Amino acid sequence: MPVIVNLDVMLARRKVRSKELAEAIGITESNLSLLKSGKVKGVRFSTLAAICHYLHCEPGDLLGYERSDDDAAADGDPSP
Repeated sequence: MPVIVNLDVMLARRKVRSKELAEAIGITESNLSLLKSGKVKGVRFSTLAAICHYLHCEPGDLLGYERSDDDAAADGDPSP
């Protein structure tokens, strides 16, 4: 999947444990773990906003996009 979740990086930068964040934003540790690993199909804007508020960051700090070879082929671009 070309969307990269950098939540673990931001947690490390802010020296915040997953358990602390989960409690602060009102989700389970297991759901937070799934989000960190990128194994979710979507995330509510309210959850993303709560994470950003607590970690003092922007959504772009947590989510990234990595262009894949499939994307390049679909665009007709021979070089990825």
